Amino acid sequence: MRSRQAARSLLLDVVAVLVFVAVGRRSHGETDALAGVGVTAWPFLAGLAVGWAALLGLRLAPGSVRAGAVATAGTILVGMPLRHVVAGEGTALTFVVVATCFVTLFVLGRRVLSGWVARRLAAR
Repeated sequence: MRSRQAARSLLLDVVAVLVFVAVGRRSHGETDALAGVGVTAWPFLAGLAVGWAALLGLRLAPGSVRAGAVATAGTILVGMPLRHVVAGEGTALTFVVVATCFVTLFVLGRRVLSGWVARRLAAR
């Protein structure tokens, strides 16, 4: 059961990163669909993988708020430099802020919300 929850949590994190990339590409009028999403997403997915390796190494429950913080940190702190150095893409301050806010909201915030809902249901 725990591995199923971990897989679900990882899938939701990956979807959050892909949605972030797709929305960003669409808002900038970039149209090269799937290939373009992959090129833009890979640094952040690599950062997410680093975050997940850390949270598993720390034996954090994948659905916990702490795990969300670690996954978010990996996505941004590894993904941004990869995007800049390896992929050769820019990292304007506004992009860093928007990316950090979006990833925090959907990777960490999802866990905060689900924990709050679980506590409310348990209290009934």
